[in-house]
Amino acid sequence: MKKLELHWKILIGMALGVVFGFIMTNFDFGKDFISDWIKPFGTIFINSLKLIAIPLILASLVKGISDLKDISKLSQMGGITIVTYLITTVIAVSIGLIVVNVIKPGDSISEETRIELIGAYESDADEKREVAANTKNSGPLQALIDVVPSNIVYAASNNKNMLQVIFFAILFGISIILIPPNKSKPIKEFFDSLNDVILKIIDLIMLFAPYGVFALLATLIVEAPKWDLLKSLLLYSITLILGLSVLIILYVIIVKIFTGKGPNYFLKGILPAQLVAFSTSSSAATLPVTMDRVHNHLGVKEEVSSFVLPIGATINMDGTALYQAIAAVFIAQTFGLDLSLGAQLGIILTATLASIGAAAVPSAGIIVLVIVLAQAGIPEAGLALIFAVDRPLDMCRTIVNITGDATVSMIVAKSVGKLDDPKVNNGDDNYKNVKG
Repeated sequence: MKKLELHWKILIGMALGVVFGFIMTNFDFGKDFISDWIKPFGTIFINSLKLIAIPLILASLVKGISDLKDISKLSQMGGITIVTYLITTVIAVSIGLIVVNVIKPGDSISEETRIELIGAYESDADEKREVAANTKNSGPLQALIDVVPSNIVYAASNNKNMLQVIFFAILFGISIILIPPNKSKPIKEFFDSLNDVILKIIDLIMLFAPYGVFALLATLIVEAPKWDLLKSLLLYSITLILGLSVLIILYVIIVKIFTGKGPNYFLKGILPAQLVAFSTSSSAATLPVTMDRVHNHLGVKEEVSSFVLPIGATINMDGTALYQAIAAVFIAQTFGLDLSLGAQLGIILTATLASIGAAAVPSAGIIVLVIVLAQAGIPEAGLALIFAVDRPLDMCRTIVNITGDATVSMIVAKSVGKLDDPKVNNGDDNYKNVKG
């Protein structure tokens, strides 16, 4: 009997989680039961993925860069990566503005619903505004300062400092290239072996994925806001999901044009990572799975995937950028504000730059949204309007974020001659011998 592929197991886990969550909402003890006995397994799954994120970035980046053996190749790859990420982000924001201006979801919210939402979520909005204010008041070069760690051990102790770990790993990998081969060989072999060990750990973690996503989805259902509030924001949600869907379709087209790989090949290869992204709402937590799928199932050589994907998980947030554009205009519409063309062009620039600095953790985009709102002159109190549905939509945004990373990695790999047929089929052959 053919072994069930990983993405089917995850889909079954998600479906059962949703069904179980709805069943438990019919019992008075249901929410407490899931919170006490089901939710912890979802938390364990997310923590296990986050656990391996920093070691994975350090080992894979050092290995990938040291494998190049030529600084010029690294420079070429880095330039293509950054430029492509910027282009896809600008496209994402532009799609968001087009969709939200056509559908105009802000016109559908009643005054009563708006007042109720603002009252319920104003404290959360205040917290996000305070975080954003600290970011906004920083100097113009603060983002550059934040890239360089003063203590690599401290930086590696927090997933929010991922860009600092990337900086150190790139510097370390370059230094390995620059010293004589006889001196670099021992450390090079160490990181090669460390990378293999970490990839095996990922295999083990993914055996738990179907159970983890079951717990996460069941928890989401029982903790969801009241349905009458969700209905009032349905059109906003549909607008955002439509924009994200258009972006996914665009990725498929781009992959076909630049790499010649068909939609079925690309989507089937990245599907398990998308499902994990949906469940965890974190690009950083999903990074180990994304790297495995892109390398083993989409044919991107490891020296490319290990360089492009960690950077993408930190600076390439296309789904978040699209969301910021739609959310900003939606809030403006609900307050009856008519944004000029100049204001919307400003949103494109601000959302592009802000999304680059968005942390690869759940709901980071809503913090950065405050900066976008302030730039466009939109009342920040409108943040409270979208809190009720932000969590499920954040799950959808994360799918697009990691799909964009995979798309760019394939483009970069093709441009530098590092895109081959995958080592394994688009099944899950690499998991079947985990216990062996």
